[in-house]
Amino acid sequence: MADDPNLRASDEDREQAAAQLREHHAVGRLTSDEFAERLDAAFVAKTVGELDHLLRDLPRIDLYKLPDAPLTRQPIQAQAGWRRSGSGEWRAAWASWFTVTALCIFIWALTGHGYPWFVWVAGPWGVVMAGSQLATIAGRSGNRQIRGGSRPGRLPPGRDGS
Repeated sequence: MADDPNLRASDEDREQAAAQLREHHAVGRLTSDEFAERLDAAFVAKTVGELDHLLRDLPRIDLYKLPDAPLTRQPIQAQAGWRRSGSGEWRAAWASWFTVTALCIFIWALTGHGYPWFVWVAGPWGVVMAGSQLATIAGRSGNRQIRGGSRPGRLPPGRDGS
């Protein structure tokens, strides 16, 4: 934290101490009761000395070396494509569209084959989803081109003689 234990603790100092306590609890160094007591004390601590006192019997943890919490389970896609755009999210969205459309067609068929009103549900929804998915695909391929360097036909910055 800081060299002087009498310095006032900031919200960031308290949150960092709380994060360290969470990690120690997660690996089993603190019981649930100890963790709850220390966490409560961390959020009401006034000085960095009080925060250091809460962590004094625990090994130091470098929070920057911990893996990110939201780890993805799916591999990163090498290419943008219709099947791979948005992975499961787009599949779920299209499955919802298909289910609702099928239900509307079923209701339409049961009611005597009048005006095909289900088109006004399925059509606009499908067009908006297809447009969104195509924009997502185009955005991914555009980002890859920008990340890969300068635009085709142009020299990278500083290489054009200026």
